Amino acid sequence: MQTDRYSRPASREIVYDAGLRSHMMSVYNRMTVGVLVTAITAWIVSSSPELMAMFLGGPQKYIVIFAPIAIVWFGFNPATMSSSKLKLAFLGVSILYGVSFSVIALAFAGADIARAFFITSAMFAGLSIFGYSTKKDLTALGTFSFMAFIGLFITSIVGMFIGFSSGVQMMLSVGIVLVISGLTAWETQNTKRIYNSAHGDEINSRMAWSAALSLYINFVIMFTHILQLMSNNR
Repeated sequence: MQTDRYSRPASREIVYDAGLRSHMMSVYNRMTVGVLVTAITAWIVSSSPELMAMFLGGPQKYIVIFAPIAIVWFGFNPATMSSSKLKLAFLGVSILYGVSFSVIALAFAGADIARAFFITSAMFAGLSIFGYSTKKDLTALGTFSFMAFIGLFITSIVGMFIGFSSGVQMMLSVGIVLVISGLTAWETQNTKRIYNSAHGDEINSRMAWSAALSLYINFVIMFTHILQLMSNNR
């Protein structure tokens, strides 16, 4: 009886760790699918002058650019939407970002894109490992990074219309990469913290889609600005 009594907490911990690992793998697998969908969509659109003209050849390009933001803000609510609907919304965001990123495939050399992707992947993996393994509470870092990102995001939108010098663009890109790094570490820790097997498969799946979307957006923003920095340095 004593052996049984002392082994139960360890058994529950093993089950919890297995569930947590499965949950985190689910988050990163979904995020990876989103990145692949975006890359494939960008390649397809950039390979077709007709599709480029249809999506990005006029004022409609602003609809394409801002549509993912609209979906995230108004069409992606884990509290009210089912896991299957969140999946569709996530794929929609991934496709729309792919349409926008088709310009990247035409504006940058393939070697530069590959190099930026490798750097982003390495940074992202390191930040995720840090966020998952650190014992330090990263809530303050996450709050600061989020507020800083809002300011930089608004500044970048203004820059789309009035234009910034290359020096200002470089500083803006550096700032965005730094704050996204902080957000990535915090969101990884928060994803780990809020997981609970008692929530059930449906709730945990909703949370996984929410976390996957946040990390996916972090990845694509980081990739975009690392590529921009590489371009400014040449």
